[in-house]
Amino acid sequence: MAKVKTRYVCTNCGSVSSRWLGRCPQCGEWNTMTEEEALPEVPKGSQSVQRGGEAAKPASLPEIAMEKMERIETGIGELDRVLGGGIVPGALVLLSGDPGIGKSTLVLQMASAVCQRAGTVLYGSGEESAGQIKLRADRLGIDAPELVIQADTSLDAILREAQQRRPALVIIDSIQTMYSREIEGTPGSLAQIREGTSRIMTFAKTMGIPVVVIGHVTKEGAIAGPRMMEHMVDVVLYFEGERNYQFRILRGIKNRFGSTNESGLFTMNEKGLAELANPSQLLLSERSADQAGSAVAAVMDGMRPLLGEIQALTTHSVFAVPRRTASGMDYNRLIILLAVLEKRVGVPLGTQDVYINIVGGLRITETAADLPVALAIFSSLRDMSMDSQTVVMGEVGLTGDIRRVPHALRRVKEAAKMGFRTFILPKGNMDDMKGPDISRCRLIGVATLQEAMEAAFQKT
Repeated sequence: MAKVKTRYVCTNCGSVSSRWLGRCPQCGEWNTMTEEEALPEVPKGSQSVQRGGEAAKPASLPEIAMEKMERIETGIGELDRVLGGGIVPGALVLLSGDPGIGKSTLVLQMASAVCQRAGTVLYGSGEESAGQIKLRADRLGIDAPELVIQADTSLDAILREAQQRRPALVIIDSIQTMYSREIEGTPGSLAQIREGTSRIMTFAKTMGIPVVVIGHVTKEGAIAGPRMMEHMVDVVLYFEGERNYQFRILRGIKNRFGSTNESGLFTMNEKGLAELANPSQLLLSERSADQAGSAVAAVMDGMRPLLGEIQALTTHSVFAVPRRTASGMDYNRLIILLAVLEKRVGVPLGTQDVYINIVGGLRITETAADLPVALAIFSSLRDMSMDSQTVVMGEVGLTGDIRRVPHALRRVKEAAKMGFRTFILPKGNMDDMKGPDISRCRLIGVATLQEAMEAAFQKT
């Protein structure tokens, strides 16, 4: 009897080794090598296939005909924005996110919308029974006769059903619960996930039917399974947000058919996920005027301008080493801003505990929020409030200078629509401030952090 060949695969990066190693030589992670049975080699003479099932033939670039990409619009504007205008036929989309964030709710609403516009949708669920999905559909007010539910953990059975029905969209929830009898390993193992994804990709490209696959995440927040799974799919979407907050953000991590700079904003209510058409107004709806330690920042969430409130609190520390806490922004960035405030402007923060909070559970990653954070800290320390109609943007350098930010005009126009009239922005962006929409706005260009403080608190 032939000896079964085994190999060791890293669960983090997918690298393969013939023997077990404590540390992966590729990614450097410890204790990630998992043993699995080596799959047989592909027999000689096998043909590769492309969309349509024909053998792939080489062709020069001018001879290649352009494929018509008639996207399937879901009707959910925020979702279509992230996808680049809709779902591309034959695309393989991987949707991931934390447990309980609303992935199944999102795909169920997507399925209902596609049924109304394109036809039959096959929903293969290994997570829930058909009755459980029916209960969720009733709660969401979904009654789509063309939505076919197949509660099965057999990937082969779901793909066979999809080949017979030829639906407009196939949804698999989730890849970690699916298994194939032809693949060694239990559901969720590396071999099952890798080969299962490969079969789904072959089905999508051959049949020209888009497939949406839900994937789990690890405790570190990364997509579970081998890293090569992310390289195989066409689109990787990540659904994020704090479950204690109502906001949900859909981000495109990878998109072969569109930009990864777009993001979709949703709110969770009793009827499911609702699109957030004007997030800035909702974020600032409970903001109180004339409050010390508060500043309005104009940031970019992808290509969308977004206004958010930044709150800061400084208090005398009772510890030998003052505490610094940041919620919604990078902790290391806060430490840098505090050092610049103390060194370049002379703000005494060595004995102060500093707390920063981005209202609404949002997380700001771009450096355009540096200046509003610095002004909010100074406002709390001096107990002086800024004008409630002032919006701040700008990157703070280590020398105390204010650097220009991208898309400054779009930020100003978005804030002007909401009634803001005073803007503190980098002097380098002043040449871009042209247009009738901002003719009534008061624009203050600043070159240093000291100038920004004088402009923000000149009335006090």
